[in-house]
Amino acid sequence: MLAQLPPEYMVEREQGKCINCRACIKQCSFGVHQLNKNNEIIVDETKCVCCHRCVEFCPVRAITIRKNPLAFRENFNWTGKAIREIQKQAATGGILLSGMGNPEPYPIYWDRIVINASQVTNPPIDPLREPMELKTFLGSKPERLHMDKQGNPLPEIPPQLELEIPVMFSAMSFGSISLNACKAIAEAAARLGTCYNTGEGGLHKHLGRYASNTIVQVASGRFGVNSQYLNNCAAVEIKIGQGAKPGIGGHLPGEKVDREISRTRMIPKGSDALSPAPHHDIYSIEDLKQLIFVLRETTDYARPIIVKVAAVHNISAIASGIARAGADIIAIDGFRGGTGAAPTRIRDNVGIPIEMAVASVDTRLKEEGIRKHVSIVAGGSIRNSADIVKAIALGADAVYIGTAALIALGCHVCQKCYTGKCSWGIATQDPELVKRLDPDQGAGRLVNLVTAWKHEIQEMLGGMGINSIDSLRGNRDMLKGVGLNQKELEILGIGAAGE
Repeated sequence: MLAQLPPEYMVEREQGKCINCRACIKQCSFGVHQLNKNNEIIVDETKCVCCHRCVEFCPVRAITIRKNPLAFRENFNWTGKAIREIQKQAATGGILLSGMGNPEPYPIYWDRIVINASQVTNPPIDPLREPMELKTFLGSKPERLHMDKQGNPLPEIPPQLELEIPVMFSAMSFGSISLNACKAIAEAAARLGTCYNTGEGGLHKHLGRYASNTIVQVASGRFGVNSQYLNNCAAVEIKIGQGAKPGIGGHLPGEKVDREISRTRMIPKGSDALSPAPHHDIYSIEDLKQLIFVLRETTDYARPIIVKVAAVHNISAIASGIARAGADIIAIDGFRGGTGAAPTRIRDNVGIPIEMAVASVDTRLKEEGIRKHVSIVAGGSIRNSADIVKAIALGADAVYIGTAALIALGCHVCQKCYTGKCSWGIATQDPELVKRLDPDQGAGRLVNLVTAWKHEIQEMLGGMGINSIDSLRGNRDMLKGVGLNQKELEILGIGAAGE
């Protein structure tokens, strides 16, 4: 008989504290807490994903979840993780799936970059007493601006996305997340004066009122794409790739495709929503240029066109081609970008860090003299306001946040989004679980998060002696590297601390 895998987590209950209220049974969507024949609460630890729902809702704090200390024999090559994954695949014959972003211990370059500050020769600015401009315009800019006698720009400036803060909510589709989560994100974007992205799931009818804050996505599956969809938005994004799974398509299982998702995605109820890896009408930059032209014609040239790609080894050349194909904005998603579901091997081994990608793209576009023709949006594990400041100093115009937004809504990064059993009502379509997330409260938490970041960004800008986010863009003199080798510093375009 083959050995059974030990559980990853141990669920401990203090019997002296437990009042047998059974809240843990009600709250756990994975079936960890159960009643036996004697009406006693028992635990199936093999089902625990460490989502903490039972811990937080236990009224007497009687539950603790710990990493299982059961150890495999120490081996730096054949680690416990490697052994566990082999055993899982040997038992099932299937690929390993994971949610959220890459958890492996690759270097996090944000944490190896520090921000410069002004002292005497260039004094700092107090953002509480002096104006500090964070408004950002995304889109192609003319080389120079001419004005007519009335002060209007000549020629007319291409369509722009106007953001009160250079932070947008990245693509998360209705289907991969619940409608309540979509509502919370859309409402927060409207209150903050920024944009959110529908992802490839189409636009639900309840979100139509947020058109001026909506970026609609055209992905390889073309789910929900029609003329009305393309004109009920602030911008259109062509999704070619994403950081968690470069070169991989998408899959929403048929059991998740209920009536509302069916109607929104324009596919039969109960059918799998499969996105091909490539767009079957894009096999060259010329093909991409044609699609951009079609979308401009459909939207009467009134909306900027974004092209989203994963950060890969030749990203600077790819970005150059995208800019020359006529895109207004390039969104680059780094290898730590989150996802609802991805093959674990792809998520953890493919792509490059967003820090390197943004710096190399900004450098390449400047060298070719086309940087003004396109804006850059960085995504892939933007965790806090300092990451935003560093991304913009490396060359981004704005950032996308996804996982951080979900954490603000209650996500505990248990990485089981693909199961559809999210205990926090986010990555699920189960009606009972969806009700756990209140859209108004969620929107309020997102507004609080981004507002707090806004204040911190202003403080950091003031400390650098800068009073406008425009003056930070690509200003790599404001960054210094700590513990980086010469090649890494060269790619990032920054100096070493102390130089």
